[in-house]
Formats: sequence, structure tokens, C-alpha cells
Amino acid sequence: MLDLFCGAGGAGMGYHRAGFEVVGVDIAPQPRYPFEFHQADALEYCAEHGQKFDVIHASPPCQGYSQSRWLKNARGDAPRMIDEVRTALIGTGRPYVIENVPGAPLVNSLLLCGSMFSLGVLRHRLFECAPPIYFPPAVCRHGPVMPIYWSDRRRRLARGDVFEYITVAGRSFLMPEARRAMGIDWMTQAELSQAIPPAYTEFIGRQLLQAIEIAY
Repeated sequence: MLDLFCGAGGAGMGYHRAGFEVVGVDIAPQPRYPFEFHQADALEYCAEHGQKFDVIHASPPCQGYSQSRWLKNARGDAPRMIDEVRTALIGTGRPYVIENVPGAPLVNSLLLCGSMFSLGVLRHRLFECAPPIYFPPAVCRHGPVMPIYWSDRRRRLARGDVFEYITVAGRSFLMPEARRAMGIDWMTQAELSQAIPPAYTEFIGRQLLQAIEIAY
């Protein structure tokens, strides 16, 4: 499994648990990435080495597609790379997965949520899979979500509200509760805010392994 735009390894850990040998690539140093790592441009590395792998996963930058791009302080020049990444992956001829946020232009995408895996995090993500995976493991069903902002959180805790889920975003979360909710215990706060729970890609990885076994 080639893990492009790998970050600190949330996706890679899921594929590892599914049974893949994982190799990560990111343009920035990733000292806590738990598997073989190469610091390089993801698309250049894919063009040179992608055909050597059984499956390729890519998590290109999501800020250009996120709903938060409309906020006052959001960057208006955030890259939008989905089309470029898809073209590169198709060019390898290998099965692939593209992960991004709701709003990204993914094709036949699968929506996964923490509630589908009994995780305490509200983190919706889309996955374009080739070969396609159409059905999630469960329905998306989550209860009260802890507010992002401390002022709202204190006010609602003071009146006795109980939260089943948290959002792990920005700098407004507590690390112990966030690590438990995400199923990740090796990342910094900044890394955790950008990661996806390994449970998501473990589910996808098991489906892909079955598809590869059938194909070969």
C-alpha cells in the first residue's frame, strides 16, 4: 500500500491493521509516521514508483473543499488537487483510494463516520474507491456533539448537557479525550486534528484485499 500525503499515519495504520505493508510519502517531515517513510512530492513519487504497489491511497489537502473555507480567516488560496491526483492514480493502473472531506468532488464516494465504528468522534470523510465500495459498515447515527469552542462547551456543561461525540479540530480539544475518540495514541495535537481514524481505512483495506484476491 502506497500512502500518499500520508501525514502522521492515521490512514496508514488502518491499512496496516487490515493486512497491508504500508509505505508513506509526504512533502513534509513526519517523524512519528509509524511505517516506512519517504519525504518527497507525492505525485512525483507516485509517477516514479506507483506501479510497484498493489494499492495506492491518497489524502490530498482538504482545506480547499472544506466548509470552513468560507470562514473569515480561512485561506482562499488552498489547493484543490482532486482531479490532478485522480489522473495520476488512474495512470498507474493500480487500485486506488482518494480520501477527502464532504464537499470534495469525489466520484461514487463512500461516506464514513466515527459513529459507524463505535468511536466517539464526529469526523465525516469521503472515500473514492476503485474498485468501488458502496456500502458502509453501519448507518451514520450520532448523538449530542461537544461544541468546538470553549465558551459554548463550558456553558453547555454547566447546564448538565452530556456529549457522546467530540469534534477533533483546531486547538480546542483535550488530547486524552481526542486520542480515545480517534483511536490514535502517537500523534501531536496538530497531527491529530488533520488525521482520520484508522478504523476507516481498516474497513476499506479489508474490502480491497478481498477484491485483489478475487482479481488475481
